Amino acid sequence: MKIEQPKVTDEIVQSLFKDKFEGAEVDFGFVSIPAGERLPLEGTTFHEEQEYSFIIKGALSGVSGGKPYTIKAGEASYIPAGEPHWCVNEGDEACELVFALVKV
Repeated sequence: MKIEQPKVTDEIVQSLFKDKFEGAEVDFGFVSIPAGERLPLEGTTFHEEQEYSFIIKGALSGVSGGKPYTIKAGEASYIPAGEPHWCVNEGDEACELVFALVKV
């Protein structure tokens, strides 16, 4: 049985550009997570790509690979492909970040 993963809206995640190279694909984008928002709304999510993120403004807390984390403006993160994760913006302002999803 295939379990459908929750969908994140285009209002939150914006793909700025996608490109393909020999042996790799890159999706570079921007996310603005409103105060109080949890992604996904329930459970965890995962993707086929390696995820690299840099926080521009605000902070996020969550769990990735079963380990809790907090990340704030000026910090970067990496989530391996296939790793279950979720995050929440517990602050009082939007958390803004840029990301690169890299599929090899």
